[in-house]
This record gives sequence, structure tokens and C-alpha cells, in this order.
Amino acid sequence: MRLNLEALLILDALDRHGTFAAAAARLFKTASALSYTVQKMESDLKITLLDRSGHRATFTPTGRLMLDKGRTLLRAVNELEQQARYVESGWESQLVISVDASLPFRILTPLIDQFYQEHPHTQLQFRQDVLSGCWEALNYGEADIVFGAVQEPATRKEIVCQPLGWLEYVFAVAPEHPLAAAPEPLLREQIRQYRAVTVHDSSRHGAGIDLRVLDEQKTLSVHDFPAKLQAQLDGLGCGYLPLYLAKPHLESGALVARQLDSECRRDMAYLAWNETACGNAATWWRERLLTLPGLQEIYSPA
Repeated sequence: MRLNLEALLILDALDRHGTFAAAAARLFKTASALSYTVQKMESDLKITLLDRSGHRATFTPTGRLMLDKGRTLLRAVNELEQQARYVESGWESQLVISVDASLPFRILTPLIDQFYQEHPHTQLQFRQDVLSGCWEALNYGEADIVFGAVQEPATRKEIVCQPLGWLEYVFAVAPEHPLAAAPEPLLREQIRQYRAVTVHDSSRHGAGIDLRVLDEQKTLSVHDFPAKLQAQLDGLGCGYLPLYLAKPHLESGALVARQLDSECRRDMAYLAWNETACGNAATWWRERLLTLPGLQEIYSPA
């Protein structure tokens, strides 16, 4: 490669310190060695970096371009060196965490800030998954950790699960919905007559599941729980909502809770990971997610 990183360092030092002598002192080399290295790159690339006609060498337009772009390269090289040392010490260059759509992302942001304050060289990637999509992301190696996944599957032996608590649900409709005034407990045949609002399962390799939707019931499928909540607030359908999400709207009267004749109102939620995800960053996140402030507002004790 004819582009010389050492020459870029010299150009940077020359710009910062003004003369070859000052730059040489900074780089612990001789001025003649620095001058030779720059002239060698000029010759190799067939360009002129410095105008040497005056008392002091000055940058040509080409030299200024190489200086500016070269500094970008030098920063990238320095970052690469730091990342290599970081990974060598046991910290992953990237960590992927799948978060179930039933969890509000806001509870994670203080922890993300803390992690980046302490460990800026690991790139975090968060993805939102729904229902079996969380477990699929883990089983197919698309995520290192899943957070808030429900309905524990028959996992492979290398998948480890830790319970977070019970995700409680409430069957709710808008006050103007026909089911709001129907006698309780509501019967399955009554509910089947009305559209259910569901969050679309993010599974890509399987059929996916719909929690608590009756056979042959019409559905409105949306992309996340805030959209499901809004659809039910607007009277577009009925269905179960996480209790923590529905609670303020139940208290204000914007939603009405309804009792069913036969129902299961909670699911165990899990933190899960693959045993192969054993780097320092994965360990850091697993330990803190289990005791994350705000979880008690979402889950009841296991």
C-alpha cells in the first residue's frame, strides 16, 4: 500500500507544531527522517504535499486534503487498536439484546448510559421481538440475550433462563365498545363476535403464536403494544393488555376491564441467554438486567 500511515502522522505533527524540527522532537525522530518519509509518499503517489519554496514548508491544497482525510484514518486506526485490545481482554466488540415488545424501552436507557460510560468500545444492538420471535432470535444466534420473553419453550441445553416475574394482563375495551356493557363474566361466544387487537409475532422461521385469540375470531394485527393500546382506546377491538400499560387508562375511564368466564391472566417472563455468550459484556448485562430498577412496576413477583 503506497499510502503511508507514518507519513500521515508526520503531516499531523507538522501541522500541529509548525516545523519539521518541532514535529521531529514530538515524534522522537530526526527532522531528516520525517522529511524523507513525506517525500517518499509524494514520490509513490505522484503528488505534492508540501510547498518548500519559502522559509517554512506549507501545505499545498493536496497536502491539506491528505491531512484532513488522513486524520480521519488515524482516528479509525487508533479506535481499531483500542478495540482489538478490548476484545483481547474478554470484552465483545458487539452485543445483541432482544427485548420483548411488552417491555418499555425507557427502563433500559439509564443502564445503556451507564454501560457506555464504563465500556464505550462494545457496540450495543437492541432489537424488538414479539412472543416466539424472542426465543427464535436466541435459538438462531441472532441475539446473545433475550429480555422479557414469555412462554418458556423447551429450550436446548445451552439456553439458560432466569424468571423475571409474572407479566399480568387485563382484558379491556373502550367504554363505547359493545362488550363494555355486556353482563359478566363474558362468554367465549360473545367475545368471538368482536375483533381482537393483537401484536404480530415477530417469528420468521415458524408460524408464530397469538396469545389468547379465539378460533375464527377476526383480528387487527399491529406492530407493538403502544399501537395495540391505542387501537383499543379508539374502540377498534378488544383484547388483553399488560396491566402496567393499561392501568392509567383504566383509572381514567378510557378503558374498561372485563372479566371472562375462563381465562389465564398472566405469563412468566424470562431473561435468557446462550451459554456461548459468556463475554464480559454479556455477563455485565445479565447481572444488571435481573435487578433492573423499574421491573417491579411491570412484573409481579415470581
